[in-house]
Amino acid sequence: MRIISGTYRGLRLRTLKGGNLRPTTDQLRETLFDVLGPSIEGSTFLDTYAGTGAVGIEAISRGARDVVFIEHHRAASQLIRENLAALEIDSGYSLMTCNVLTGIERLERESERFDMVFLDPPYEEIREYHHTLRQLARGSLLGPNSIVIAEHSKHIELEVNYLTLIQTRLLRHGDAQLAFYRPAPLAQ
Repeated sequence: MRIISGTYRGLRLRTLKGGNLRPTTDQLRETLFDVLGPSIEGSTFLDTYAGTGAVGIEAISRGARDVVFIEHHRAASQLIRENLAALEIDSGYSLMTCNVLTGIERLERESERFDMVFLDPPYEEIREYHHTLRQLARGSLLGPNSIVIAEHSKHIELEVNYLTLIQTRLLRHGDAQLAFYRPAPLAQ
């Protein structure tokens, strides 16, 4: 697994041995960041269910101003720390080792806002998708121009709307899909 583009282009990231993590593939990350394009530069980025940290680290490499990683599993959280240290990234990020919904609630209490939110729970944890997307829709982390991206299996069908979040795009890549959501425009 490698960084696709930006400051850390071509550098490798470690992953945990065994089947405990399903990192976003290099090709899918490249597709994701091709869609996000130059909007990543200077953005605030939330990487939930962060696993190896590859998506958030790619955001840092491409110029995100601030990245927050949320990962519940301690071994994966430690792996993110190790990957950041190996790349000598020592600022512009924070790492929360907790349940994603708990992390979102904590960030809301701290009045954080994010331009982009990426979520990639284990594919079989379908409820995690629904709970997280609904929490993001009713919470305060998103601005009117924020974008939420959910990576999921092609065998899972996510809802088109989660309260005020509306699916605007769906890209399929192999067994994976990227569902893009935006907050509904406010009524004038």
